[in-house]
Amino acid sequence: MQNTEHAIEVTGLRTRYGDREVLKGLTFSIPRGKTTVILGGSGCGKSTLLKHLIGLLRPSAGSIRINGREITTLDEPGMDRVRGKMGVLFQGAALLNSMTIADNVALPIREHTKINEATLQIMVRMKLDLVGLSGFDHFYPSQLSGGMKKRAGLARALALDPEMLFFDEPSAGLDPVTAAGLDELIMKLRNVFRMTIIVVTHELPSVFAIADYVIMLDKGQILFAGTLDGLRASDHPRIRMFLERKPEQQAYSPDDYFRVIAGE
Repeated sequence: MQNTEHAIEVTGLRTRYGDREVLKGLTFSIPRGKTTVILGGSGCGKSTLLKHLIGLLRPSAGSIRINGREITTLDEPGMDRVRGKMGVLFQGAALLNSMTIADNVALPIREHTKINEATLQIMVRMKLDLVGLSGFDHFYPSQLSGGMKKRAGLARALALDPEMLFFDEPSAGLDPVTAAGLDELIMKLRNVFRMTIIVVTHELPSVFAIADYVIMLDKGQILFAGTLDGLRASDHPRIRMFLERKPEQQAYSPDDYFRVIAGE
């Protein structure tokens, strides 16, 4: 029976690359109609986890259920049907440079529907207007700023009116003001359309602005899963280190290092 409270349920998820175990038995749920942030430092496994959730990687073991449906055993046509209800904004926006912004947004609509061209163009204009790019239909990706490329990528992710929206490091490479504008857009999508939104990031200002629920990874394991208030209140030393931007203790201090290279 489908759990209507949770959009995604993950149980015992493990991933190996050769002898290296990247994800070590993750078990968690993602609430429906909320913004869940997958948080952690570089190399913690969050991007690998995202690839599993959108069906780009098969796990070594474990279960992933989306809307109650197990996806780890689906064939490619079956996974394509599940992806039809997903939108993904990749880290670099992943726009096709040879196509205009309008054609980039139109691409998934042309690929997956049979609507007429006039209706398609109306849909494209609606999506571009939604992300603040009205009037930029005929621009090419090379003519846009970094923030505008992200918004164009988001318009394409929204093209098929997905139930779930995935973001991979949406603030990467953006200045603070542009990043804040993208955060506001994410909150707008959650509030207006009640979408289930999953954001992979390590940017703390964005986390504090958009998150309803947080899953924090550390070395391939779940360090924390709960509300943003719960994360802030945690006294776990690894969480405090991350939130307070404290470096890990090194085996040598800088003074020790300079003494070693000086031959002392």
